[in-house]
Amino acid sequence: MNIFGKLSWFFKKESKRYIIGISLLALTSLANLIPPSVLGVMADKLDAGRISWKDYGLLVLAVIATAVAIYILRYFWRKQIWGGAAELERQMRSKLYRHFMIMDRTFYQRHRTGDLMAHATNDVSAIQNVAGDGILTLVDALVIGISTMIAMICFVDFRLTIIALLPFPFLAWGAKRLGNRLHNAFDKSQATFSHLNNKTQESVSGMKVLKTFGQGSKDTNSFDQMVNQTIKINKRVFLWNCLFDPLGTFIVGTTYAITIIYGGLLVKNNMLSIGQLVSFIAYIGNMVWPMFAIGYLFNILERGSASYDRVEKLLKEKPLITDAQADDSLTAQDINGELDYHIRSFAYPDEKDVPVLKNINFTLKPGQTLGLVGRVGAGKTTIIQLLLREFDNYDGQITLNGYDIRKIPLNVLLRQISYVPQNNYLFSTSIQKNIAFSQGDADQNQIIEAAKKSDLHNDILQMPFSYNTLVGENGISLSGGQRQRISIARALLKHSQILIMDDALSAVDAKTETEILKSLRQERKNKTTLIATHRLTSVKNADLILVLKNGQIIERGTHEQLLAENGWYADMWQRQELEEKAGE
Repeated sequence: MNIFGKLSWFFKKESKRYIIGISLLALTSLANLIPPSVLGVMADKLDAGRISWKDYGLLVLAVIATAVAIYILRYFWRKQIWGGAAELERQMRSKLYRHFMIMDRTFYQRHRTGDLMAHATNDVSAIQNVAGDGILTLVDALVIGISTMIAMICFVDFRLTIIALLPFPFLAWGAKRLGNRLHNAFDKSQATFSHLNNKTQESVSGMKVLKTFGQGSKDTNSFDQMVNQTIKINKRVFLWNCLFDPLGTFIVGTTYAITIIYGGLLVKNNMLSIGQLVSFIAYIGNMVWPMFAIGYLFNILERGSASYDRVEKLLKEKPLITDAQADDSLTAQDINGELDYHIRSFAYPDEKDVPVLKNINFTLKPGQTLGLVGRVGAGKTTIIQLLLREFDNYDGQITLNGYDIRKIPLNVLLRQISYVPQNNYLFSTSIQKNIAFSQGDADQNQIIEAAKKSDLHNDILQMPFSYNTLVGENGISLSGGQRQRISIARALLKHSQILIMDDALSAVDAKTETEILKSLRQERKNKTTLIATHRLTSVKNADLILVLKNGQIIERGTHEQLLAENGWYADMWQRQELEEKAGE
């Protein structure tokens, strides 16, 4: 029952709705007591041979009127209670989604996509059932059970009631024992479902890779093993859940046996009428639902409790990157100026003893372009991640126009940055909407202009529906170069103070790269640009080029200066020129 305490914040907020719904539900349950009484009266009249057609008609009319009243009451209590359950689902899903939006990189490194999806779907549905079926079952079972027992005592016989209901405490004891086991079993079941959900998501997303490497059968076997494990764990849930019904059936059977034996003796000794015994047996029929409801209720509550704990554990996680030190008075105009990096050292949170950046110092004025080059793992992307504030735990300072970026509100800082990552993500919609993603109010001419700057316009015109062509999930219908250029167009449309391109031209040919870089030089005359790349032609015209190795700057200067040094940059330039000529 502690799940109701956990959800008390919601029930307090929706108290009016639930008071009305529970009141109507209670009236519905009380109305269900009328038909057994009518049957008892009819049985007594039939036994005495004193029933007329008028009496018969009135009694049937009473049953019909009760049925109509129950129908109307049931409609309105369902509207209130299940409406409340739908509202809880809406709030929980919104709360989770907002939480996902504010969490940072480390959160998504700890939690896989499939697991988060399971929390947002399966777990939230289990919590919703508590506010819907859980409230219904609890209130309905209590009202029907208590009112039926009162009716048994008042309208039939208190001795028969007490003796017939003697088995009930055993049902409560058994329900408590089984409920504890069900909670633990369901918690494991939900965790297993999360793993299965994640496996499915990864396999579907990586279907091309699986087929290309001929790993389809192996992955299918792995999936089958996971499904078997899930079924095995769910069998434990079903085992404890299914034990409720046999327990309830045994209690009901015992109650009927006691009623028939002891009730028959009372009738034989003229201490009870036939009509009263008929009413009592009908009342026992009413008690069947409350007895079975105990098992059903424990199932709902334990599932909901386990799911709520899982969701709450997720919601309690805090982002490492916050605006705790931010100056809310800062605006975009305040930070429009020089970009200064002074990083003494930086290590990832989970590897604090292994610095990945050391002594990174440089300054960029508005309109200048920085090139970051070096081998894989040299630290190029890490420098970019610090500017995007994916990590704040570095020794040093990064400033914009003299303001430490950790003191700039995130929404102000990130609005001034356009980012084209290594792995481009496109939404499953049209090319036009993917380009306009950064500027929802952009018109068609602005979108076309951005596409031209990324040398994509002519390609789009060749497509079946031009700018309205659907790209499929994550741009599956496009080539790698086209996906990159859509991402570049999206970034250029934003007209941000800072443009970051992290190996964003790796999938385009040399001619296309030249056209894009030419457009960038014209577009970014008064704005700052950072280009991280393995292809040195991408940074040939940069105002400053940094060569990185093991997180440190080993060379710096312009293209001409670095060639004159005859170091790593000059050697790599010559190699890439030879490769290009050999390719031609």
